[in-house]
Amino acid sequence: MKLQHLAIGDRFEYDGKIFVKTGPVTASSENGGQQMIPRYAILKPLDAPARDDDKPGPRRKVEEKKVLAAFDDFYRTCSELLDTSALPALAEARERFLGRLR
Repeated sequence: MKLQHLAIGDRFEYDGKIFVKTGPVTASSENGGQQMIPRYAILKPLDAPARDDDKPGPRRKVEEKKVLAAFDDFYRTCSELLDTSALPALAEARERFLGRLR
């Protein structure tokens, strides 16, 4: 398991020592002192249930309506900023984007 998969406060073993995660890349040793934990380090979680978020792929789902609303807002802003000669290319890119979502 990697450090990013642990929550702050989770205990783990690394390099034969026991640590508690204190930040995104830091941990506190049970003997005292802070240490940076490399991203590549493989950790052994202690007292922490195994999590599914260490599986590859999307980790978070968003609502379709929110994505489409955000994209429409982005598209509107772009169309206001672009020269009129670029609007057809923007509209075509929008259709390609929406087509990939279907």
